[in-house]
Amino acid sequence: MALRAGVAGGVLSTIAVAGSANAATAAEPVTETIEMPTLTATLTSKAALSAEATQQAADAYQYRAEQQSAAEKAVKDAKKAHKAAEKKAEAAAKKKAEERAAAAERAARSAERTDLSGVQTAAATSSSSGSSASAPSQDVPAPASGSVASVISFLQAQVGDAYVMGGTGPNSWDCSGLVQAAFKQVGVDLPRTSQEQSTAGTQVGTSNLQVGDILYWGGQGSAYHTGVYIGDGKYLDAANPSKGVVIQDLSGYPADGAVRVL
Repeated sequence: MALRAGVAGGVLSTIAVAGSANAATAAEPVTETIEMPTLTATLTSKAALSAEATQQAADAYQYRAEQQSAAEKAVKDAKKAHKAAEKKAEAAAKKKAEERAAAAERAARSAERTDLSGVQTAAATSSSSGSSASAPSQDVPAPASGSVASVISFLQAQVGDAYVMGGTGPNSWDCSGLVQAAFKQVGVDLPRTSQEQSTAGTQVGTSNLQVGDILYWGGQGSAYHTGVYIGDGKYLDAANPSKGVVIQDLSGYPADGAVRVL
């Protein structure tokens, strides 16, 4: 703009000097001055184009910023939806597992009522036979008279009670608390913890179990769970908070060892 203004000024000065030197030609129109409005129109047009380009650039920048913000929001929303779906799936799986466990527990209780009655009768018969002078000798000594039946009877009465860590009764138990209380009914003082109970009495193989044997899971002296064998491949224990005190099948959860205290 400064350059064009300088050129225009020079032209006008030249025309003025020429006019004073030659009066005959002073009346002729000076056509060069027509360039000024042309220069102004051009500059205005360029300024308008520049402003338009600047606005377009600003609009493009804003559009890209909006796109990036929308993409980031979409990623966050997707993560939230994924977490919500995972939680929902976990809750559904947990509920289904609890329903299956509850159904199995109900079926086991119904079936075991008859089995426990048979076990108690067999234990009483075995005790009576053992007290007879004419009874033949056995490879494995029979338990004391009535002891096993009393232990099993006590345990059966607790079926359905709640499992509570550290529980020792009368309506809530943990595994070793229930075992300790059951044997206390017949005068046997067992240690309080499953680790200690796994070393009490005589170690017996899990393939040679008798009714009333204490089962344990884990190593001898480091067991993490105990229960009592009730015969027919089944045991009774305070299982966990979701099951409570139940009767279960050894084939589904084989014990690692057993001890005999009666």
